[in-house]
Amino acid sequence: MAGAIYPDLAGRTVLVTGGATGIGEAIVRAFARQKSRVAFIDIQQAPAEALVRDLHEQGADVHFERADLTDIAALRTAVDTVRGRFGPITALVNNAAFDERHATQDVTPEQWDALMAVNLRHQFFAAQAVLPDMTAARGGAIVNFASISWMTGMGGMAVYTAAKSAVLGLTRSLARDYGPFNVRVNAVAPGWIRTERQQRKWITPEGEKRMLDAQCLKRWLVPDDVARFVVFLISDEAAACTSQHYVVDGGWV
Repeated sequence: MAGAIYPDLAGRTVLVTGGATGIGEAIVRAFARQKSRVAFIDIQQAPAEALVRDLHEQGADVHFERADLTDIAALRTAVDTVRGRFGPITALVNNAAFDERHATQDVTPEQWDALMAVNLRHQFFAAQAVLPDMTAARGGAIVNFASISWMTGMGGMAVYTAAKSAVLGLTRSLARDYGPFNVRVNAVAPGWIRTERQQRKWITPEGEKRMLDAQCLKRWLVPDDVARFVVFLISDEAAACTSQHYVVDGGWV
């Protein structure tokens, strides 16, 4: 992936959730290219280990922690392990999510809780776990992942869209509370990004046509499109950017 190099990111400890595949993998690779100390948490062991091997061969300083992010105790343990290995965490990318479709009439209270846990709750608790490092350092940056799904009025996934719209409220509250410590908190809302999972599960010729008709840019967006913007937001080049919601969707909404 080509792109800008931000000197302030070299040697900085960055934590990415859901970093084994898709957009998360692209983000991990992007920070490795910046020569950051990159740690990522994921439940997918095999692709995570393959990613680490590949990046280690390139000389990157990358570490993987396996944890189920819906298990907050496991999340906290993983954060502590990363801190012990790489030092204070001053950059967090809350990327992990699960966009499984669901019919409203079929959703049980248990499924509601599970979908909220995988799409929203861990973002709060990951931030809670690293904010002491950031306040002590008098600086840091968090990027929370939202989605354009609720902005486009997408149906068939009401719990997911509710969780992703709630990310904006979380982002603004954290930005307000921790701005006095020079901690910046922003949200990124990707459009339809051509990942392996999207290709396998949801992309059809009909869906592709609707997307291209709706977007200003007449091409598929790819994970690197999002990763480059996330790296910018974490870098000091975005030092005045906080409490904002940035849409990376090729001009769909």
